[in-house]
Parts: sequence; C-alpha cells; structure tokens
Amino acid sequence: MRFLCISDIHGHEGALRAVLASAERVGYGQLLVAGDHCFPGPAPLATWQLLQRANATCARGASDLALATLDPARVAPTSTHEAERLGTLRRVRAELGDVLLARIARLPEMVRLPLEDGGELLLVHGSPSDPLEPFTHDMSDDEMRALIGDDPADIIVCGGSHVPFDRTVAGVRVLGVGSVGEALSGDPDEPARHADATWLEVHADGSVHVEAMAVPLARRAEASLQGDA
Repeated sequence: MRFLCISDIHGHEGALRAVLASAERVGYGQLLVAGDHCFPGPAPLATWQLLQRANATCARGASDLALATLDPARVAPTSTHEAERLGTLRRVRAELGDVLLARIARLPEMVRLPLEDGGELLLVHGSPSDPLEPFTHDMSDDEMRALIGDDPADIIVCGGSHVPFDRTVAGVRVLGVGSVGEALSGDPDEPARHADATWLEVHADGSVHVEAMAVPLARRAEASLQGDA
C-alpha cells in the first residue's frame, strides 16, 4: 500500500499541482490530506476541484471548520489584521459557494484506514485526543503520548504544525507531513520555496517505509503563494 500524504494546502493550487505532478512520476495508490485545504487562498476553488479529481481522502482541519461554519457578519474585527483576514474569509466563502462549504463542513475529523498487515492508519489534522491540537516536531515523548491517548491506530498521519517529522512513541508511528501551501522557509517574510509531502509504504509483512519529500516550486507556483491576500 503506497500513500501520498499531504496537509495544509491553504488554497495554494499551484503548489498542490506541483506536488501531484512529482508524485505521478513515481506513482501512488491513494492521496491522503490531513486538513486545511482551501483557506486563505489564493485559489480555493481550483484547489478543491483538483483534490476531487485526484480522489483525495480528506480529513477536516482547523481552517476548514472556521471557513465552513463561521459567519463573517457576526464577527467584529479588533485590528487591521483581523479586518483583512475577515475580508479574505468572505472572498473564499464567496468563491466556494454554499454547496461546497457544506461539503467541507461534513468532512470527517478523523479517517481510519485498514492496512494490509492488519494494522490501522489514522488520518487527522491535529491528534487523536483533539483533532484541532496538532503534534509538533519538538514535543517530548510524554507530550506526544498524551495526545495519542488510548487510540488504537498503528500509524498517525497528521498536519497542523507545518513542519514535517517522523516519530515513534509507545509503538505508534506519528508522521507530521508538513505543509503544501505554507511550508516554513525559516524567514517569516519569505514565501515558501517548496511544498512538503510524505511517501508512506506499508507492506503485508508489517514493514513500513517513510520518505519525506520537498518539492521545489516553479516560479508560477511561487507567484501564486505571494498573491495570497
């Protein structure tokens, strides 16, 4: 079983397209997306349509929940930044429309997939204990164990932190798959120059192969990232 695991696209269709193009050259069986698909743009509708054409298995992320359920008319911004963010929320909601917003609202918080070796994979934006609270690469084993709780999954594929990592805690493999649309550059003023993705292969004998991938973004994709309102 060969999975392409991604997260945190945030409406950057150009970066998603770059990842899928790289992945198609290698091949994969199933696309797993750990949330935060469309907001804040700049191409939310094109991003959603591309995921549907790729038959992606999607879990709902924090920004997906806010995008689909928050009524901008009921929010009073307290700063210029909040006002700009609210304007972006209105734009993205208008571009997607009520039907797609309802579909995003209905995305599952967690998706459980049986594995060929008899184990289980959990796809979640955050963590089993709280789908909106992410694992991070710098957590201690005790902190990660608390977020795993008593969940029965053998492999957890997650997003939220925008930093890829591969940890094994209490016998559970936790894969943070980074961000497609907002991969950290090390400089908060620098746009992302690559998109994160993770290959996951699970074999019938129980062996697991994980390979993180940083896909360089073409100038067109980078321009898309810089155009975010």
